[in-house]
Amino acid sequence: MVSSAVGARRLGALGTLRAFRRDPLGLLERLAAEGDVVRARVPGADSWLLNHPDLVQGVFVTDHRSFHKGPTIQATKMLLGESLLTSEGEYHHRHRRLIQPLFHREPIASYAGAMVRHATMTSDGWRDGQSFDARAEMAALTLAVVGEALFGIGVGDHRARVVTRALTEALEIFDRVYSPLYRLIVRLPSPTMRRYRRIESQLNRVVEGMIAERRNGPRGDDVLSLLLDASENGDGMTDRQVRDEALTLFLAGHETTANALAWTWCLLSEHRESERALHAELDHVLDDREPTFEDLPRLRYTDAVISESLRLRPPAWAIGRTAIAEHRAGEHTITKGSIVVVSPWLLHHDPRWWRDADTFRPERWLEVDDRPRYAYMPFGAGPRACVGRPFAQTEATLVLATIARRWRLRVRPGALIEPQAVLTLRPRYGVPVIAERRT
Repeated sequence: MVSSAVGARRLGALGTLRAFRRDPLGLLERLAAEGDVVRARVPGADSWLLNHPDLVQGVFVTDHRSFHKGPTIQATKMLLGESLLTSEGEYHHRHRRLIQPLFHREPIASYAGAMVRHATMTSDGWRDGQSFDARAEMAALTLAVVGEALFGIGVGDHRARVVTRALTEALEIFDRVYSPLYRLIVRLPSPTMRRYRRIESQLNRVVEGMIAERRNGPRGDDVLSLLLDASENGDGMTDRQVRDEALTLFLAGHETTANALAWTWCLLSEHRESERALHAELDHVLDDREPTFEDLPRLRYTDAVISESLRLRPPAWAIGRTAIAEHRAGEHTITKGSIVVVSPWLLHHDPRWWRDADTFRPERWLEVDDRPRYAYMPFGAGPRACVGRPFAQTEATLVLATIARRWRLRVRPGALIEPQAVLTLRPRYGVPVIAERRT
């Protein structure tokens, strides 16, 4: 481990916050240059950046009970309530046990058909030579998939439009959580907050109506039905708990996968050899048919493309924790109440763990490696790792295979592709592309 450092004092608390708001990734890289353990003052608390796989293991695995979710995730309780993402302690453990089976192999396999079908419908609407924003297209696609899988609602259903609009509004609000005025902003009767409250009310009516339908009628194979059926020792979830978990899964399942796919198209456009290798595998494995869940073990390079995209452009670019007890990080003591930040962006670009760290090279995932386990963590780590990882990886791989079998997406010449680190890592100006049909 590199000798640790305590630094960034010269920025001051407000200076650190301003630097973070202007260029979050740049500030993290600046701090990481000082060492693997760096303390930075922010208003109201000590903040620590930990940038070594062993330190990650200490916070997320070995001593995970000494930490709660960070302030950014806690802010999302405004919409998501006490869900798997925001809850702590025994409440979280119980809900994790209830929800985990929903993402085992058999349920995921049942959603694969919807993933492929919606990817086909999306790409069938494109024309050769057409220009569009790949980020927007992937967002609409993943919304359709998660809407059907979670709620059993189709694209044309008015309830899908209500849920989509509400979550879009929510993301706009949550993107402001790094503002020192955030807690004040959400309490003011501003036009933005009045609109948000109105949409939130509509969202609650729609979701509560769907819950009531399933309580009083036949259940389907969607996640909402499975949440209502989930029980432990005969004790299930209340309607409010089902609502909170369903919205959390909807929000997380849409936003992160849409961004991951958008970055993947961008990276493939920039690296033609990797794109040719992907097409070669798809032609060999699929020939002239759509992919299925059973094809996944043979789509090794396709999966490697997704893994490499998640490495270079992790949607969860930083993960925060709040210390509820004292914790030792290397030679330093992190006191109770401190904020700890771990950045997949930093870990994934660290040349200590990755050869050609800044190069898009999917082949690395087909090679034997001796990297530390926690040098790669796009879905978090430990007991609080993303429960929906199997769903997200399956969806990303099948969508990529379905579309890339017939299309190339070329980033429009002169387009500015720039990461924007807000709640997730998005392309700031989208991903403008030109569609080319494969012959």
